[in-house]
Amino acid sequence: MPELPEVETVRRGLAPVMEGQVITRAEVNRPNLRWPLPERMAERLTGQQVLALRRRSKYILADLSSGETLLIHLGMSGRMLISGAMVGEFHHDHPALQKHDHVVLHMSGGARITFNDARRFGAMDLMPTATAAAHPLLASIGPEPFGNDFSEPYLAARLKGRNTPIKSALLDQRIVAGLGNIYVCETLFRAGVSPLRLAGKVKKPAALVPIIRQVLTEAIDAGGSSLKDYRQTDGELGYFQKHFQVYGREGQPCETPGCSSMITRTVQSGRSSFWCPDCQR
Repeated sequence: MPELPEVETVRRGLAPVMEGQVITRAEVNRPNLRWPLPERMAERLTGQQVLALRRRSKYILADLSSGETLLIHLGMSGRMLISGAMVGEFHHDHPALQKHDHVVLHMSGGARITFNDARRFGAMDLMPTATAAAHPLLASIGPEPFGNDFSEPYLAARLKGRNTPIKSALLDQRIVAGLGNIYVCETLFRAGVSPLRLAGKVKKPAALVPIIRQVLTEAIDAGGSSLKDYRQTDGELGYFQKHFQVYGREGQPCETPGCSSMITRTVQSGRSSFWCPDCQR
């Protein structure tokens, strides 16, 4: 499932060809993805200018001139692909539409934005922009990790006295938005904190804030992490997986100088935690 860096990378890729442009034609090729698509979706999108392209947690939000906002969630295999425009240094011609190209947006600048989702775990919805924050998928999400509300005192207060593992606490979207399994594993390794330690027992919880931001920033700069299905808007892979220090490295040597331990894997709440038993306490 794409996490914050992957979604932010996609948003940044889409912004130059969507913001300020008009959706001259929208094609909706099926009635549903993970859930039913909005009624008259193609009609409601066609002719609208994209005023801004935002990200909230793992969701992309396109504010439209109609006063509605298009919510996009990539799910496990969803891709937003650009054609007919310059993406970086390359021009991508329009390919023939494929079986899993479920929503296609033709932009006034000549670009075509195609939402392809083989497994159909992605989602799209339309909602009034003025009340977007109250949408059921967004209402309970905590502060963004790069925002001022996600501060050292805030995180220390939210973790104080919690009897759940720190790994589970950081995955809780009500505490901090957008973090997923990969980046929590990498954060806890850099912080020297075991994923098994209870959140309320972490000695310096405030120290996690700058480490979270550092890990996410590096991942965004690398274009996210491509493990199975994720691609950037130009179809290229993300490369942060080349910098994983623990995630997916079970049985491999810890990279900390002087450490002779191997990375181990522990299952927590159905998810794999990768960590070094010696470096993380």
